[in-house]
Amino acid sequence: MKRFAFLALTVLFATGAVAQRPVMFEDMAAMRRIGAPQLSPDGKWIAYDASTSDMAANSRRSAIYLVAASGGASKQISDGKKQDEGPAWSPDGKTIAYVSNRDGDAKHVWLYDVAAGSHRTLTSLHGGAGSVKWTPDGRGVVFVSDVYPDCGVEASCADARIAAAKKVPSKARVIESLVYRHWNVWQEPTRAHIVHYPLAGSPRDLTPGAFDAPPFSVGGGDEFDVSPDGKEVVYARDTEKRPETSTNSDLFIVPLSGGESKRITTRAGADTAPKYSPDGKWIAYRSQSRPGYESDLWELWLYNRSTGATSRVAAGFPEWVQSMTWTPDSRGFYIVAPEKGKNVIYEMSVEGKFRRIHGEGSAHAIAVSSDGNTIYFDASSLRRPTDIFSLTRSGKLARLTSDNDALLASVTIGETSDLWWTGAGGARVQGHLIKPPQFDASKKYPAIVLIHGGPQGAWGDSWSYRWNPQIFASRGYVVLMPNPRGSTGFGQKFVEEISQDWAGKVYVDIMNGVDTLAALPYVDASRIGAAGGSYGGYMVNWILGHSDRFKALVSHAGLFNLMSMYGVTEELWFPEWEFGGTPWDNPEMYERWSPHRFVKNFKTPTLVIHGELDYRVPLGEGMQLFTALQRRGVPSKLVLFPDEGHWVLKPQNSKLWFNTVSDWFDRYLKR
Repeated sequence: MKRFAFLALTVLFATGAVAQRPVMFEDMAAMRRIGAPQLSPDGKWIAYDASTSDMAANSRRSAIYLVAASGGASKQISDGKKQDEGPAWSPDGKTIAYVSNRDGDAKHVWLYDVAAGSHRTLTSLHGGAGSVKWTPDGRGVVFVSDVYPDCGVEASCADARIAAAKKVPSKARVIESLVYRHWNVWQEPTRAHIVHYPLAGSPRDLTPGAFDAPPFSVGGGDEFDVSPDGKEVVYARDTEKRPETSTNSDLFIVPLSGGESKRITTRAGADTAPKYSPDGKWIAYRSQSRPGYESDLWELWLYNRSTGATSRVAAGFPEWVQSMTWTPDSRGFYIVAPEKGKNVIYEMSVEGKFRRIHGEGSAHAIAVSSDGNTIYFDASSLRRPTDIFSLTRSGKLARLTSDNDALLASVTIGETSDLWWTGAGGARVQGHLIKPPQFDASKKYPAIVLIHGGPQGAWGDSWSYRWNPQIFASRGYVVLMPNPRGSTGFGQKFVEEISQDWAGKVYVDIMNGVDTLAALPYVDASRIGAAGGSYGGYMVNWILGHSDRFKALVSHAGLFNLMSMYGVTEELWFPEWEFGGTPWDNPEMYERWSPHRFVKNFKTPTLVIHGELDYRVPLGEGMQLFTALQRRGVPSKLVLFPDEGHWVLKPQNSKLWFNTVSDWFDRYLKR
């Protein structure tokens, strides 16, 4: 496996000429959100999807685009009136399959004839289609669809089930097991199954049964793959009897012609994201060792298709393997992993040797040319939204897309940098610092601290459309985004030091970061606010009862009463791991770290935000917090989104969210 030259992308993440005004929400909403690169078999073209916000319709539109692998102007090839996504090249490069809901609410597989420039629909299953992949012979596709387990892909059976459900006068739900709702949806009678759909012939349900395959809790497109010889499909499935307390999933293989599935992994943790090697000898996959711990170290493992043996690759690799892509010669991989607030790319051999080849901004999906001499990936930074890049073995780097260049040339973006300080126990803690556009070091600016969720996760050097610090910086704030205990990219020990210590070392890490922020000569230490969502909202709630340091706070979807939270959330493995068991077996841990116990200390003006469809941190948590604030006489406001879950995604709701949060901080930090 030839080595790639290491190269930083700092120059390519610059925004170009000096512009005239700060970036605003409307600018962010108008940006084209570029998806993963899909390289054509001949290596000449890249297909990708890109979405934009339709503010008038309060929805998201997406289309499929083509750009030359050498760069240039992009060409839109689908109408993009609704959602066209997930392009996949046929093996001969003559057709692009993608999913679209242009004819209704459900997405179906469409085929684009590259030479003729024409489109036609392929599938029409009631359960729609997602994550489409071609069979190696180009004679069919494989995708995920929601089916009635007793019907499979039989249309008449599904018609009868739908018609019967419409005739039932009561809409009551009769529930006999847990995980009856998840994130923002109720569990319906359908299950996610993998379907083989020939271009000429009848579809086949490859994973029949009353279960999800791929599992709902793990994902979609990365959870199955088709073998290079076209004879079988490998997929992930959770077979635990109590999925609400299990993170375990195993890999199975099933003949493409249908038949019994064979389990090929048996580790107690999650085995996911299987990918066949190009030579067909191996299946690589991501794996965790400990059951019930969703933030365990993600390792890279190999399954030998000849012997059935499994083995770990690169046992010394210190960070999470977020994704892997095989090299064409099957001798190694390209790995994306978090590292100190960035997403970096490594090349790794099957023997376990690894080295970093790209370390600026945050990279994601990787595609490799057939000769192995060029990789393609998408990447963004805190200063620039996602673009697609190429990098050759000789070190030649190019940005291939220019979708947002004109817009970015009209706005100013705040400067960003790393900030380091000493946290609990002498640990070094990193954060991202964002300065206002047209920054003047002689001035004193108010500041906002953004606390990430998870709690196992990290603020990356990447562009975001939900917690975009540039929007706050454009209002005249210095923004700090700390990566305290629990953050990924600083070693697994750093990740694990938050479990059963939810407001211990991590609280010290954050508050020491606030001290460092306040000591900057251009920050007004008397005008600092903080905001966070999910675990970040929890930490805001904890701060409410433990510090008067902040002038204003914003709690989005924050956990408030850990005892009540346990009884209404769905992924019970999460609280049981984080707090050492159930509330009745370990009540002391839940009580110790629950913000509701410190309501008598609440003084700081607080904005509370919650989605009514949030089943991960249900609505009651925000309602309890607001009730406590109001009864304590603390200035407070509650904003509820009836059509949002854990995240605020609809364009008009997102606009209201950013404006309301910004106005709240302006009210208390700009006096």
